Amino acid sequence: MKRINVGLIGGGFMGKAHSLAYSAVPMFFWPSEIMPVKHTVAEFTDELASEAAARFGFANSTSDWKTLVEDPEIDLIDIATPNNSHAEIAIAALRAGKHVICEKPLARTVEEAAAMYEESRKSTAVNMVAFNYRRTPALALAKRYIDEGALGDILNFRATYLQDWSADPNSPLSWRFQKKIAGSGAVGDILTHVLDLARYLAGEVTEVSALTNHIIKERPLQQSGVDSLGNSKGGSEGPKGEVDVEDEVMSLLKFESGAIGSVEATRNAWGRNNFITVEIHGSEGSIYFNYENRDELQVCFKSDGDDRRGFRTVYTGPNHPNGAALWPIPALGIGYGETKIIEAHDLFLAIAGVEPVRPDFGDGYQVALIDDAILRSAGTGLWTKVPQLNRDTGAVTDGV
Repeated sequence: MKRINVGLIGGGFMGKAHSLAYSAVPMFFWPSEIMPVKHTVAEFTDELASEAAARFGFANSTSDWKTLVEDPEIDLIDIATPNNSHAEIAIAALRAGKHVICEKPLARTVEEAAAMYEESRKSTAVNMVAFNYRRTPALALAKRYIDEGALGDILNFRATYLQDWSADPNSPLSWRFQKKIAGSGAVGDILTHVLDLARYLAGEVTEVSALTNHIIKERPLQQSGVDSLGNSKGGSEGPKGEVDVEDEVMSLLKFESGAIGSVEATRNAWGRNNFITVEIHGSEGSIYFNYENRDELQVCFKSDGDDRRGFRTVYTGPNHPNGAALWPIPALGIGYGETKIIEAHDLFLAIAGVEPVRPDFGDGYQVALIDDAILRSAGTGLWTKVPQLNRDTGAVTDGV
């Protein structure tokens, strides 16, 4: 068993999720090829870093992330920071020979994503982008159905990511609402997840036609140095700052396979908490998934017969992807944390040389290319071709 010293940069919500995964991987996936060691956590200030170390179980803390990259004892750099620092940290870490996992979206812009991908091609270290929802066992089971041909030829893919945590205009001005930090709004923050699922399940997206909507133009400024998520209130009387990113996006898709589809994301859907849905129709059957019912996959097949055709529920458990390592009874309950545990385990398998990991920086770059095409289409009102990354050469075409 190999020990891997982890350097975590970012002590917020995602830092907590990743730290939980590092603690839990040996509990769930035993014997583990890798034993993660929580070495050092970096935050903006010494005080925040010390607090994060105490909460998350790291041995050391610092307010200078560069010391993690320079430390020869640290093997893995975990980037759980706002989007504007992803490129600088990842490129420095790869040049230092560190393995890297980076939270999504990979970068604010196509140019930053390209630079990160190019650096990853020069390195022998493992790189990964944290699109964890594809690790949900029900979606991994959907992928198995598709790969085995149970759905036949995919005809249509549709997906949504609907939230209401920021539907209230009095919720604070998170960095997620500022273009200079986030890069984009609903597109980069949440649509990227369903675009990753689109590529994972239905193949490459070649053309898009999109609409965006900018609903809330300003929000109350944060009253502390800690970014506020959820339906927290910033107050309507205090100073406000500009929101300069989109709140909502809808896009039609064309796939390389000939399938068509649609994706939709919004932060302004009252009553929708983390409403990720995927529905796929094929020539031989259909699949439906709702993340708010994570243990369930709805399936219907052409071969079911006219007298019993309809969706039925498969509850994921020990007989399904990653199920044997999780809980011994179907439908016992899969949470967000479990997807992060599986994600970390897959990363460690790659570091141990057992098998390569996806999604990697190449996948994050391709999603950035789709994001960019969607935003350009929304600006022009025209169908827009998606440039395609050739993973063998690293070259990008102008679109199919």
